[in-house]
Order: sequence, then structure tokens, then C-alpha cells
Amino acid sequence: MASATATNPAMRARDDLDSTWTYLEKNVNNVMTKLQEGLDMKTYMGVYTAVHNFCTSQKAATSQNQGQVALSQSHRGAHLLGEELYTLLGDYLTAHLKEVLVASESHSDEALLTFYIREWKRYTDAAKYNNHLFRYLNRHWVKREIDEGKKNVYDVYTLHLVKWKDDFFKAVESKVMEAVLRLVEKQRNGETIDQMQIKAIVDSFVSLGLDELDSTKSTLDVYRMYFERPFILATKDYYTNESRRFVAENSVVEYMKKAEARLEEEKERVGLYLHPDIMKKLMETCNEALISAHSVLLRDEFQVLLDNERTEDLARMYKLLSRIKDGLDPLRTRFEAHVRKAGLAAVEKVSAQGDNFEPKVYVDALLEIHTKYQQLVNVAFNGESEFVRSLDNACQEFVNHNQVCKTNSTRSPELLAKYADQLLKKGAKAADESELEELLVQIMVVFKYIEDKDVFQKFYSRMLAKRLVHTSSVSDDAETSMISKLKEACGYEYTNKLQRMFQDVQISKDLNIAYKDFNDKLIEDNPDRKIVDSTFQILGTGFWPLNAPNTPFAPPAEIAKAVDSFSKFYDSKHNGRKLTWLWNLCKGEIRANYIKSQKVPYTFQVSTYQLAILLLFNDADKLDYSDIKEITKLTDETIEPAISILCKARVLNASPEDGKAVPGTSYSLNYNFKNKKVKINLNITPKTEQKVESEDTHKTIEEDRKLLLQAVIVRIMKGRKKLKHVHLVEEVINQVRNRFPPKISDIKKNIDALMEKDYIERLDNDELAYIA
Repeated sequence: MASATATNPAMRARDDLDSTWTYLEKNVNNVMTKLQEGLDMKTYMGVYTAVHNFCTSQKAATSQNQGQVALSQSHRGAHLLGEELYTLLGDYLTAHLKEVLVASESHSDEALLTFYIREWKRYTDAAKYNNHLFRYLNRHWVKREIDEGKKNVYDVYTLHLVKWKDDFFKAVESKVMEAVLRLVEKQRNGETIDQMQIKAIVDSFVSLGLDELDSTKSTLDVYRMYFERPFILATKDYYTNESRRFVAENSVVEYMKKAEARLEEEKERVGLYLHPDIMKKLMETCNEALISAHSVLLRDEFQVLLDNERTEDLARMYKLLSRIKDGLDPLRTRFEAHVRKAGLAAVEKVSAQGDNFEPKVYVDALLEIHTKYQQLVNVAFNGESEFVRSLDNACQEFVNHNQVCKTNSTRSPELLAKYADQLLKKGAKAADESELEELLVQIMVVFKYIEDKDVFQKFYSRMLAKRLVHTSSVSDDAETSMISKLKEACGYEYTNKLQRMFQDVQISKDLNIAYKDFNDKLIEDNPDRKIVDSTFQILGTGFWPLNAPNTPFAPPAEIAKAVDSFSKFYDSKHNGRKLTWLWNLCKGEIRANYIKSQKVPYTFQVSTYQLAILLLFNDADKLDYSDIKEITKLTDETIEPAISILCKARVLNASPEDGKAVPGTSYSLNYNFKNKKVKINLNITPKTEQKVESEDTHKTIEEDRKLLLQAVIVRIMKGRKKLKHVHLVEEVINQVRNRFPPKISDIKKNIDALMEKDYIERLDNDELAYIA
């Protein structure tokens, strides 16, 4: 009988398993329940050795003579024993956790959380310890099972977590979350709570996330399902109810402050005790409940805040509505309409003054609105590009289509150019260098919104030409700075002629130095030769927007002699070039030696025509209008403004006294002339002449536009060869819009004009073709 027992390997293995597990279970239980008391080294080594010996014992039936078969069976035996030990440990953990579950039923709310956290800490600490004790099982049997692809096999520590999740966690998670949510609600209501409790719960839920396909990896699945989902739902309910109540009892501004504070609290809450993974969903939920649900109410308040310039509250509204999809679109539309209305109203105030307002007043009105709302965009709307676009759209509208532009659509660029001229021309109230630069920058702000940039260019170039010719620019640096700004905004072609004008002025300076040397040598050779002190400017015909005078003129002998001298000098330098004298732009100074009572003779600054008239009185005390006209050869239209200024300044006396420039009116020098200044400027452009000049400029602009449109049409057709009429019109608009907004009717007229000139022809199906 004894011999039969001894020869039964299966029974011996069963006995070893039972006795080994009895020993192991006792010590595992001590680890699970009395870990704080510790495990002495002898016991620790005993448990470790028991696991090792048990896993390596080969108790399966073997035979010394079975060779390879015996070896295979011995492996299967070790495999079987490891599996049974693993199963027994799992069964123990299940039984242990049932006891923990029973104990938990007597706890609720915060007491349950305290219990859960304490048990979790005790259990996971024990799991780590057991993982060391069963290390041999992990290294050999568990590893081999996992390597062979077996499912639901984990290292001992992970086995503890799996058992906790299946046998305890799933039974209590809903009660635990209810307790957590009640705690969070208390905090939201202003009560103080133990935040570390919730953090511990979160960490626990995160630790239970195991990857079923790879036990060495973890996931957030458990956390997301059992913590994040109920937390998000509770948050939505809480803020939906709270915001509804708050809005009913408070103003919109107060509600925005409340919502802003709540959003900040929730963001901080993530950092205090929630997992970072929840941030996106939590913020989306809060945005939905606190902002989206009340977005209509918020937007309705926007106009009130704009009207009252509540920048801080506008910034608050912007920040809130920027958190939801398309939340700001209606605001941008209203903002654009508001700025446009404000701009039109500002211009209307200016136009109410009549037609004689200063360009500065007009430009300042435009800038004031832009500056005000640019600052609002920067401060309240964080300089956001879409709000900047709304501001730009509004500014473009009220700069180009306002009360002042009703009678003349190109009034804005004309006034802007005149304002620039006032700044860049020498005057009594000249700004210092830094101020002037800032004012030029502001001009460019308005210039950006000007649609008819070609109109500005034409007026600006004419005024620049006069400043250069009359040497009345405040400084070359300021002129250069303005041109460089225009070049940066519109490109090289836009400012090419302006830069060439500057070059001509510099060349003229060098030429005058050479002429002075030339003239000095002539005087050395001929001491009796006397020529008035004069300077000359050579202006390239193709670059200066200046026209030759349309009146004949016989310059006085003094002037004629100087002109003749310079012409000979110039011809010696540049053979074959023709000089056309722009008498209407020439000026000079004449000294009044005839007033004996004046110790220091008066000096009159006059135009060349005025100079010619006054010099006649060197030979006569009194002259008839007809005599003046006959000697100077000037037309009535030219004499009348020149002589009327001399009479108005009391330099000449007219008889009869109304001084009308007609035959029969005689003029004489006023020997009793008096003025506080010694140097008196009589070279004043009459307003009627300024008006004519403005009209001429507009005519030139129309002609230039026609030529530009035709050039663009030809360039497009030359490249495309064939093109539909509608597509040609679109391309022309796209290429020209940076210079001016072309009218479709003008494009069509120029297409017809090019057909007549045989540049293009019409084909079937409304198609056009280029004629080579």
C-alpha cells in the first residue's frame, strides 16, 4: 500500500501543491492584512524559496530511459504547477476582495472615499510586495505564457489590479463617483474640501487602465469611462442650472464676470486634482453650458457696450465668445457697421462747415475714428486679424464713400495729397522731425484705405514738383521718407517719376555750380557785363507733371540776358537739347529803392510775370493796362491775377480805384507803400487758378486711366490670345484695382476702342482674340 502511494507522482504533486500553498497563503495573507507589521528576512526568503522550488520541481511521471519524451514531460509539469499556483493566488485575491467589499457597504459619501483610498493604498502596497515574493513565477511561467500569446495572464502586480477592478471596483465605482461629485459640488458652492481625496481617487482610476492586448501597457479607458464621463455630465448639469438662475437675476456684464471666473476655476481644478486628459472635454462642456447656451444674450449686449465704449467688458465678451465655434462672427459684422457709421458721422460734421474746410480737418476726422477703433481692436479684441479686417472694411467704406465724396468720388485722395503738401511745405507751424515723421505715418494709414491711389499720385506729384521747383520743401529727408513709404505700399513703378524728379533737382544743383564758374570767367573777360543773379533747374519732360505756359511772354531785358547766357552755357554742354521755359513757375525778388522813407529797402518776392510788370515802372511812373499788355505780350487771363495782387497789396495804385484789368485802367507806383515786414511775398496763387489746376489734374487722371486700361487689356490678350469677354473684364479689374476701382462700363469702352484700332477682334460665343 505504501509502495503504491510512493509510485503515484500525481498524488505526490498534489500534496506538494497543497502544503506549499498552505504555507504561501498564510504569508500572503499577512502581507495583505498586516504589511505594516513587516515580514522578517527569514520568512521573506522562505516564501521566495517555496515559490522557486515549487515552480522548478518536476513531479510529473518521468522515466530515466525515456530520453527526449521525459524532458518534454518535465517542462509540461513545471508549466502545470506554475499555472495552478497562479490560479490559487487569483482565487485568494477574489476571496479577500469580497471581504473588503462587504466592509465597504457600511460606508457612504466622504467616509466611503476615505475607506476606498485607505484600502487601495493598503492593497497596492501589498501587491508590490507580493510581486517581489512571486518574482520567479513572473520571470518564468508568466513570461512564457505571455510570450506564447496567452490572454488574461499578467504579472503578479497587474493580477492584483485586475482582481481589484473585477471583484471590488466595479461593485463600488458608482457610489464612489457619487461621493466624489458631491464633494466637487460642495467646492463649486464655495465650501472647503479635502482635494487630495479626489486626486487619490483619480490616480486609482487611472492605474486600473490596462491594455488587454499588452499587459505591459496602460490606458485611460477605465478613468474615462468611470470618472471622466460622469464628471462631465455632472459639470454640464451644474453649470446649466446655475447659469440659468444667474442670468435671470443679474445683468449681462455681471454674468460675463461670473462665467469668466467659473471657467478659470475649472481650469485650475484640472491642475489641482484632475487628470490633464480631461481638460479639453471639460472646457468644451463649460463653454457649452456657460457661453453657447447664452450666446444670443451676450451678442445682444455687444452694441450697448460699443456705444458706451466699455472696453474692459468688450474684452471680456470677446474672450468668452472666442471659445465657441463661430461665436465672434456676428460681433465682427456689428463692429464693422458701427465703425462705418461713426466714420460717416465724423465726416458729416466736417462737411457741415461748407466746402472751404482745411484738408487737415478732414484727414484728422478720418484718423481720429481709425485710431480710436484700432486701439479698441488691439485692447478688447486682442488685435485679432478678423476684427482688423472688419475695421479695414469699415474704414475703406467711410474714407471713399462719405458726404464729402458725394459730389466728387475722388475727393479723399485729393484732400490727403493736399494735407501731405501742407506738412511737407515750409510754413510757420512746421513740425519737428520726429513729429513730422509720425504725421507722415498717419497719412499712410489713410492712404492704405484710399481706392483711387492714382488720383493721390497725380496730385501728390504735382505738388511735389512745385515744392522742388520753388525750393519750399521742409526737408529733403522728409520728402525721401514719404516717397519710400509710398514705394513700400505701392511698388517701384508708383514712385519712379517722383524719384526721378529728385534726381533732376540734384543734377540742377551741380549744373548751377558749373554755370556760376562759367559766368564768373565771362565777367573776368568783360567787367562791364552785368547779369542778374539767377539759378536754373532742368526738369526732364517725361518725369515732371508740368505743362509749358499757354501764353506768350516777352521777358524783361534783365531776365532775357540771363536766359540767353544760360542757354549758351547749356548748349555747350548738351548739344541738340531743346529748353522750354516754364515762365509760369519762375519767381524772383525785386528791391523797391523808390521809397525814400524806408531806410532798409523793401524786397518783393514775385512771380516772373509780376516781375516783368514792376520792372516797367523803372522807365515810367504811370502805365495803362494796354501798354503793360503790349510790352509783356501776356494774355488777359495771365495779367489780371498778377496785377490784382500787386494792387491789393498796395504796391500799385489803380485808376479808377476798382483796379479792373481792362484797357483804360492806369497803374502807378505807390510811393507811400508801408508794411511791417521788409520782405513781402506777393507770389500768391489765386484760388481760381488753384481750381483750374485741380480740374486739369482730374482730366489728366481720366486720360491716364484710359491709357492704363487699354495697356492692361492688350497685355492680357497678348498673353492669352483668346479669352471670353467676361473673363477679360475680371482680369482687368484684378490687375487695376490696386491703382483705382475701374468701372465695367469704362473697361467695355476701352475694349471697343481697341477693336477699332485692330488690336483685338470679336469671335463667336462672346470670345475675344488678340490680333498679332
